Amino acid sequence: MPRVYNFSAGPATLPVEVLEKAQKDLVDYQGNGMSVMEMSHRSPEYTAIFNGAIENLKSLMSVPDNYKILFLHGGASSQFGMVPLNLFSDKKKADYINTGAWSKKAIAEAKRYGTVNVVASSEDQTFNYIPEISNDMFDPEADYVHITTNNTIYGTTFPELPEVGNVPLVADMSSNILAQEYDVSKFGIIYAGAQKNIGPAGVAIVIVLEDLIGNELDICPRMFNYKTHADNGSMFNTPPTYAVYVAGLVFEWLIAKGGVAEMQKINEEKAGWLYDFLDNSKLFNGTTATNSRSTMNVPFVTTSEELDAKFIKEAAASGLKTLKGHRSVGGMRASIYNAMPTEGVKALVDFMKDFELKNK
Repeated sequence: MPRVYNFSAGPATLPVEVLEKAQKDLVDYQGNGMSVMEMSHRSPEYTAIFNGAIENLKSLMSVPDNYKILFLHGGASSQFGMVPLNLFSDKKKADYINTGAWSKKAIAEAKRYGTVNVVASSEDQTFNYIPEISNDMFDPEADYVHITTNNTIYGTTFPELPEVGNVPLVADMSSNILAQEYDVSKFGIIYAGAQKNIGPAGVAIVIVLEDLIGNELDICPRMFNYKTHADNGSMFNTPPTYAVYVAGLVFEWLIAKGGVAEMQKINEEKAGWLYDFLDNSKLFNGTTATNSRSTMNVPFVTTSEELDAKFIKEAAASGLKTLKGHRSVGGMRASIYNAMPTEGVKALVDFMKDFELKNK
């Protein structure tokens, strides 16, 4: 069966070149007589894979030398607890911007360990916009400020980063990491689950300022302590070895494609085609506020739930898969991450045009 265009929000599509490389090396990695899945994580062969992935990620994101890059278990959801456990001081208070389901989960977890001030929220309109932020909203004595840079379910992204002064800015960047350029030095912590825009599920990436390491709460479990993993090069226990290996292949693919700046241009172009069609369609409508639109996740609807269901079914039959919107909002959603080829977005737009003509 030929490959389809997979618009899943995560686990998401991977570059074909990466899949083919992993397939080639699956049974015998570069003449070693074993798969990467079978290697000791402390072997010279795997150490080279692991260190190469870290160095390539550092290069792609221009990570300053005073930051640590960690590859951890538990996905981004574990970071909802790890962040407050490591960053809360005696004050135990933090500012959060609530822009969606994942922000709400992060807020709920942080409240277990301290005081959370929700400085702004877009829940009043089902999170279809990014609220306006001013620097006077933030508590200068907060231990950190937390944002979710891109909201997978609702298709919103921060048009610009909030100004938080000297307070560390923490970002859940799960669905747009490596898709647009960010100045890492503006963040105290960046974290991301890999399964949306990097690689297979199973590994979380954490980029943390060294000054924020080693100040954990007394109740912080050893496995949730950033210092544990920073001191041991992310190998305090067995890391998610194969997920890191595939992520490393994706980093190599991104470098070959011209890096994050070039990928951002491609992503803006891909999203532009889809938004241009939605803005001029009489049948389809985008559900995100114009000034908050994501280039990664594009939710949309037709004029009825019946037509939505028909569209999803017929699109799938045409090789345009996983377009059903999140269960909490319905409709459709096209996730067009880095690995979604331009041909996939063009095929989707062409199908939408044809569907509209047939369903006037």
